[in-house]
Amino acid sequence: MSRLRALAALFAVALLPALAAPASAAAPITTSIYTADPAALVAGDTLYLYTGRDEAQAGGTNFVMRDWHVFSSTDGTSFTGHGARLSVSSFPWAGADAWASEVERGADGRYYWYVSVNGNGPGWMNIGVAVGDSPLGPFTDAKGGPLISDSTPNSSPLNIDPTVFTDDDGQVYMYWGSYYGLRAAKLRPDMVTLDGPVVTPQGVSNFWEAPWMFKRNGTYYLAYAANDSGCSAPNYACIRYATASNPLGPWTHRGVVLDQVSSTTNHPAIIEFKGQWYMVYHNAGAPGGGNFRRSVTLDKLYWNADGTMQKVVQTTGPGGSQNLALSATPSTSYVSPWETLGAVKDGYAPTGSADHSHGAYGNWPQQGTQWVEYQWPTAQSVSRVETYWFDDDLGIDLPASCQVQYWNGSAYVNVPGQSACGVAPHTFNVTTFNAVTTTRLRLNITSKSGYSTGVLEWRALS
Repeated sequence: MSRLRALAALFAVALLPALAAPASAAAPITTSIYTADPAALVAGDTLYLYTGRDEAQAGGTNFVMRDWHVFSSTDGTSFTGHGARLSVSSFPWAGADAWASEVERGADGRYYWYVSVNGNGPGWMNIGVAVGDSPLGPFTDAKGGPLISDSTPNSSPLNIDPTVFTDDDGQVYMYWGSYYGLRAAKLRPDMVTLDGPVVTPQGVSNFWEAPWMFKRNGTYYLAYAANDSGCSAPNYACIRYATASNPLGPWTHRGVVLDQVSSTTNHPAIIEFKGQWYMVYHNAGAPGGGNFRRSVTLDKLYWNADGTMQKVVQTTGPGGSQNLALSATPSTSYVSPWETLGAVKDGYAPTGSADHSHGAYGNWPQQGTQWVEYQWPTAQSVSRVETYWFDDDLGIDLPASCQVQYWNGSAYVNVPGQSACGVAPHTFNVTTFNAVTTTRLRLNITSKSGYSTGVLEWRALS
């Protein structure tokens, strides 16, 4: 077995399983309807989410979307539904497909709702705009025709997913696009007329669809859906992001901020609300959900000191826990020379216990009890860990048992009230315990006889 293990290590190739989804999925903001393609807006002390509505039947294979809905929250956790506030029928020139949208407040104090919709004329998708006097409307067609269509010079062959951003000087920008390419343009103060030509932004790596633009500390951020093999399984999408010093670019790719979700599509909205940043997105997490019956949810988003975004942890829903591992320094009793300790905290959700496409921690040829540990420069409050075991069907197998410990200031002791430390394959094994405040957290892993052990991801949750 040792020889087989060593040879495999030399010649292993990372394979991405097809049509696989992460193990965890956040709870939806509502289960009364299926919602998708979120946009976020803060007005006063209220967070508004604007969504499409999925109406496909169970087992359907196409999008059925006819109107847009609004939800509001004053705490970022519980949401109130306000029903459909705009529909395809609100645009006399449109015919179908209430796809992704965004709302932006204009200089006149009114609220402009930019939507992807299928026109009645030649071509496919257009971008229309409606206007209302409040975030809840009522909204009416603001232009009497599409703002962007196939006849717009340099437009995309598939004009979808508008994101609208107002800079500090009052200039308004709109980004949109699909797998045919990203597009951008300035808007005039009237919010319904282009102010110059449509341009093709440069430097956006692996763009697929669903752009979302915002600004923080003088830097422009562009998040978007990508479906390259570096971040998702085939037919799924992750959320990548880029930064720029100018709203029209050029852009510099920064990484993945949200891994693939349980629906094939992925659509971001990133917003700060009452001092906390959030990633709003959709998945297939609602009962009866699927690729055409999606549900909007949100999780907290955290920043690094250099202005980069930490990868969002998909939790059990709004207000979910922070993965403290992302800011910790890992250490271990032993790691195989060809494997990577850092893989346990890269925020990736494996698609199975053999999925080492993002690296893996393993301690072959060691046996018995080994450990991995997180250390923080300041004390953290931890009450749960989630462990995804590595099993390569060679020298590394699922462990016989495990135990979580913490540093009490003078020694490592078992965490109090620990639930079972699970050793199941192909899932995050959740271990809860009474909250401890510590600078070090350790996972002791005891192997089966004749085997070593490994970990793909180890989360430490507040």
